[in-house]
Amino acid sequence: MQSNDARILRGAAIPSAGAGLVGVIAGAVVSGGEGALGAGLGTVVVLAFFGAGLHVLGRIGRQWPELLLGAGFLVYTTQVIAMFVVMKLLRDATFMDGRVFGFTVLACLLVWLAAQAWTQTRLKTPYVEPAVAGKGSTGSSAAESRA
Repeated sequence: MQSNDARILRGAAIPSAGAGLVGVIAGAVVSGGEGALGAGLGTVVVLAFFGAGLHVLGRIGRQWPELLLGAGFLVYTTQVIAMFVVMKLLRDATFMDGRVFGFTVLACLLVWLAAQAWTQTRLKTPYVEPAVAGKGSTGSSAAESRA
C-alpha cells in the first residue's frame, strides 16, 4: 500500500471508528446489549467493506491507472449492493437491534465518505511523473536543441 493510500485509509477509518464508538454507546443506552452489538457489527461491516474497496482501488490505480474512474464506479456500486444484501440478511436478526445496526451503518458510511473526500483534498498527490534524468527524453529544452 502506498503512503497516500495509507493516509486516505487512516483519514477515513479513524473518524468512522469514532462514529461507530458513539453508535455503540448510544445503542447501549437505548437498547442495552443488543443495541451495542448491533452498532458494533454495523461499524465493523462499514470499516471492512470500505477498507477493502479502498485497497482494491489502490491496486487497480497502480496497475491500470487508465481504468481508475470506471473501477471506482464499479467498486462503489458493488459496495452499496453488498451493503444492501447484508442489511437484508440481518434485517430480522434477533441477536441485535436492527434499527441501531442500520443507523450506525448509515452514520459510519456518511462519516467515511466525508472523511475520505476531505483527506483526498488535503493530500498532495502528483499526477504527472517527472522525466528521469539519464533516459532519452523526447521533450528537450530549447537550450539543449541549440547546442
